[in-house]
Amino acid sequence: MSMQKEIIVITGGAGGIGQACAQAFKDHPIILTDYAQGQVDAAVEKLSKDGFDVSGVACDITDKKDLEKLIQFVSSKGALKALVHTAGVSGTVTDLRKVFTIDLVATELLVEAFYDLAEKESVAILLSSMMAHTVPSNPAYDGALANPLESDAFDIVSGFVNNNSDTMYNFAKRGVQLLTHKHANKWGAKGARIVSVSPGVIETPMALKAAEEHPERMEGIKKATPLKRNGQPEDVAQVIYFLASDAASFITSTDILVDGGVIHNIKKMSK
Repeated sequence: MSMQKEIIVITGGAGGIGQACAQAFKDHPIILTDYAQGQVDAAVEKLSKDGFDVSGVACDITDKKDLEKLIQFVSSKGALKALVHTAGVSGTVTDLRKVFTIDLVATELLVEAFYDLAEKESVAILLSSMMAHTVPSNPAYDGALANPLESDAFDIVSGFVNNNSDTMYNFAKRGVQLLTHKHANKWGAKGARIVSVSPGVIETPMALKAAEEHPERMEGIKKATPLKRNGQPEDVAQVIYFLASDAASFITSTDILVDGGVIHNIKKMSK
């Protein structure tokens, strides 16, 4: 790449996994973005004190105008090494359209916007979820999941989720994986890569709050995990660090599960 600085952009930069990713990329300039300016400022200040080369900008990733501002901000700072897209909401947001829009539509908008900045050896790393692996491939909805900007996409997918926002989350996260396949050739023509990472139960503030609400379910998942523990944000961040590095230069259009092996056992139990 050019001698410009190789920038790491982290969406959801104020969240648990976003923060762990920032820690992992101490050797790169980092741009954090999140929905609320206050959270961005606090995260940037904390990292700056620890000697990181970090700046931040608030961005509503569902808003094309806001994304344009983000792209301009990033391009003014240097060359894109990696987009690390951790921003999203869980099914606890009981609004189907909100889950679909934030978790899938916004991901497609980000991938399209960042394509302009992609160059040789750039990589987009999108957070999916182990729960995406519970949604079987099906031509009845996969076309809509892979093309979430189409006007009928939400209605098609809604027909399969039984009005359940957790199920919509699982479908949206399957869509994130499908986007890596859809965009791989286009990014590849630039020598750039696009991959997804599917975390399992990771002990972020958000997940720990969910654990308080469903302690027996969380304990059951831990028991069913071959490694007999939940994941830590660092477990995900280290994989993302590897995927952004030149050590992963031949990995694209694929998903990496970081779940302690639990999803295969969950699928067996639900049969």
